[in-house]
Amino acid sequence: MTPQNCALIIFAKAPIPGQVKTRLAQTIGDQAAARLAIRMLHDTLHRAIAAQVGPVELCCAPDTTHREFRHAAAQYDISLTMQGGGDLGERMYRALERALLRHPRALLVGTDAPGLGITQLRQAADALLTNPAVFVPATDGGYVLVGMSEPMLSLFDDIPWSTAAVMQRTRERVAQLGIDAVELDPVDDVDVPDDLRHVPAEWLT
Repeated sequence: MTPQNCALIIFAKAPIPGQVKTRLAQTIGDQAAARLAIRMLHDTLHRAIAAQVGPVELCCAPDTTHREFRHAAAQYDISLTMQGGGDLGERMYRALERALLRHPRALLVGTDAPGLGITQLRQAADALLTNPAVFVPATDGGYVLVGMSEPMLSLFDDIPWSTAAVMQRTRERVAQLGIDAVELDPVDDVDVPDDLRHVPAEWLT
């Protein structure tokens, strides 16, 4: 089994109606979108803990005060941290850099990829035993997981976040750095209404 010294960071936005999953809310409504965000948060936490790769951290936006975050910390015995300011790249890099001060490896995931399974989380952690970076691409051109065994700011600087060019631009940066980064099989994520087909039907009732 993977040594349990790989930090697993989950990025999550407070599930406030009208402020979370806003693109999905255009189809299912603000309240349903917020409920779905909560369901996806807990599903991600379950998988992260079951993977047993190391300590799990819930990195929150805009802060750690939302009741669902506090409930998760108590229920799962995990730590809460804040994402802080800056664009997505700045926030992800800061979280990974912080984790790597305490652990030799770190993974970061969001909560919008229900297809990212326990096996892939373990594979990603294992990949960092012999490689400096690992990714799980998203089928829409982004990625749903990034992992590192050393901080590399250039992988997060000047990337067109929330576009279909994210993974390709990241590959170009990997090539420029001359490192061996592992890519695992791509998975679907849930960002826009058409992606709801990737969500179990009972999550929408």
